[in-house]
Amino acid sequence: MTAAAPGAGELLAIAVDVAAEAGRLLSAHDGRVSVAATKSSPTDVVTEMDRQAEELIRSRILAARPGDAILGEEGGQTGEAMVRWVIDPLDGTVNYLYGLHDWAVSIAAEVSGVVQAGAVAVPRRGEMFTAVLGGGAWLESASGGRVALRCGPGVPLDRALVATGFGYLPARREVQGAVVAALLPRIRDIRRAGVASADLCSVAAGRVDAFYERGLNYWDYAAGALVAAEAGAVVGGLRGAPPSGSMTIAAGPELFGPLASVLAGLDADRDG
Repeated sequence: MTAAAPGAGELLAIAVDVAAEAGRLLSAHDGRVSVAATKSSPTDVVTEMDRQAEELIRSRILAARPGDAILGEEGGQTGEAMVRWVIDPLDGTVNYLYGLHDWAVSIAAEVSGVVQAGAVAVPRRGEMFTAVLGGGAWLESASGGRVALRCGPGVPLDRALVATGFGYLPARREVQGAVVAALLPRIRDIRRAGVASADLCSVAAGRVDAFYERGLNYWDYAAGALVAAEAGAVVGGLRGAPPSGSMTIAAGPELFGPLASVLAGLDADRDG
């Protein structure tokens, strides 16, 4: 007999509790850690706290739901199940390493391959962004406030504040720099925080009008993309594709098309 699918609210409650606990662990050490390893390049770093946070998240999720699968940045995929958790234990590792406050813990829960719930904690700003599929997106602050999120009203491309990020491979960075240089005269300005999950939540909160980035991994955007979409943003890739490592874009419905068209014209999904 096939087990019944859990409710999105149940999954969200676990994601929120675990993300908050991981955030407290990480907050006790930010700016006081050293590089433990590198990944794709010498600038793509891992700290021991990335690993400790993921171990904590995995243990807490499996204690609550022992049969579930988990996909994590540091530990890869474990298990096969109807419910899969997609976790980035520390999004913005370089910010964290330098003691900057923009870093996040991102946890999404899929049921049968569809993200049903997501939580993005930004501990140093006292913020928890949450969403359930079909149930809207919310921002909970450390002061106890809870507000519904809605992406900003449509603005023309030339008045759009656009967030982006850069990869770690030199050839890709060269192209991304050229794309930004070509895009900048056509928009209001660029913002670069270094935390894709939080950038997507900033679209949801109307703090920026749009976000785009090439080279993200699924755990970078799984939760944040749900938050943005449930706040009314369009989330996709280029040329009608879904969001992916090739390109992830989030913007209000009126802005998404013009921004995606410009990025496609710039071949923003190419590498050097």
